[in-house]
Amino acid sequence: MMELIPLLMFVAVCAALMAGYPVAFTLGGTALLAAGLGIVGGVFDAGLLRAFPDRLYGIMQNGTLMAVPLFVLMGVMLERARIAEDLLVNLARVFSGIPAGMAVSVVVVGALLAASTGIVGATVVTMGLMSLPTMLKRGYSPKLATGTICATGTLGQIIPPSIALVLLGDTLSNAYQQAQLSQGIFNPKPVSVGDLFMGAIIPGLLLVAAYILYLLFIARREPAAERSTSENVELLQTLKSLFPPIALMLLVLGSIITGAATPTEAAAVGALGAGILAWGRGALNWSRAGEVGQSTLQVTAMVFAILIGASLFSLVFRGFGGEEVVTHFFESLPGGIIGATLLVMLVIFLLGFILDFIEITFVVVPIVGPVLLAMGLDPVWLGVMIALNLQTSFLTPPFGFALFYLRGVAPAEVATGAIYRGVIPFIAIQLAVMCLLAMWPALATWLPAYMTS
Repeated sequence: MMELIPLLMFVAVCAALMAGYPVAFTLGGTALLAAGLGIVGGVFDAGLLRAFPDRLYGIMQNGTLMAVPLFVLMGVMLERARIAEDLLVNLARVFSGIPAGMAVSVVVVGALLAASTGIVGATVVTMGLMSLPTMLKRGYSPKLATGTICATGTLGQIIPPSIALVLLGDTLSNAYQQAQLSQGIFNPKPVSVGDLFMGAIIPGLLLVAAYILYLLFIARREPAAERSTSENVELLQTLKSLFPPIALMLLVLGSIITGAATPTEAAAVGALGAGILAWGRGALNWSRAGEVGQSTLQVTAMVFAILIGASLFSLVFRGFGGEEVVTHFFESLPGGIIGATLLVMLVIFLLGFILDFIEITFVVVPIVGPVLLAMGLDPVWLGVMIALNLQTSFLTPPFGFALFYLRGVAPAEVATGAIYRGVIPFIAIQLAVMCLLAMWPALATWLPAYMTS
């Protein structure tokens, strides 16, 4: 009976979230309720709860997590200052002479915007409002236009530097230390957010390249998308629009990869740089700065509230022996480490229909991560696979978050069925990249190993 309590806790959390209760309060409330019943029943040690203040102190002292509000500030500033919109307009002119030029520009700008925010909803809504009406006006079918925007919006899960990778990297770092300690390794080898950033670069670029190749191919079969005429491109204006934000993102990512700065330091540079770009364009005033600050505060408060609730949940989960239950279950699966990995990926994919990446990162990964890593998986490879998996889940009908976000801003004449059909080719591309990564883990592990050698 004791072994069923951790499972019942997990089921109760999923049921409460599907009923619409706030994530942070659901996690903390479920944990406290289970702990209270366990104390009354004599199956839970109340002394374990004394460790919770120490966990809170550890969260507040975590320097890596300080990158979260700074990256959010950077992304919101670029969005509110209409820097992303100028990027889209000017890149559309640059690509105007090739088939599906507008769609290609949407992928490129969406990838840059996704990298700066890492929030699926923000990118999909922004790109939907900016580019969907224009694409439909230029003759793109609703299916191709909406599929391109939804797929591009999910790139924030895999393209660094993004909030998703920051949170996932920090969680996997803790899981990897636990895995090594459980194996008797008392000088654990660290894995950093920068390692995960480097590991995600090649798969992320593969995805962007595959999206663009698909659009160039489909343009031959969709005449409206192929009717692309060259527009006059003013070189100076285009460079003024493209160079500053791209240079800022390369500076942020490059400083992390080369080790010149920590993710938090690089995020601070990015936030300051985004503010300078907005001020230089005359797009930053007291009113807009207040809006940017409020949006940043809302996202940051949500992330840390969920993290606090998840920390309490994982403490009580382990207090009931949940980690041992998961370990024994994985070890008894047929197929060993392959079977365990496939099951975890399937569960994460399905949970992606009802949970955001923050909840999955803070709730699911701390439970399954140490077990999988102790079985021999590389932490960077596992992190990139989880990010790709979640990206695919957020894109898959009928429950994918990206589809709901775009449906909310798409014109009424765009049918929901068209959105669903439009994302299917991009889902196939996602699955193909995941298969490549499964067959050749070096796609994720080579660059971190090379840069640290």
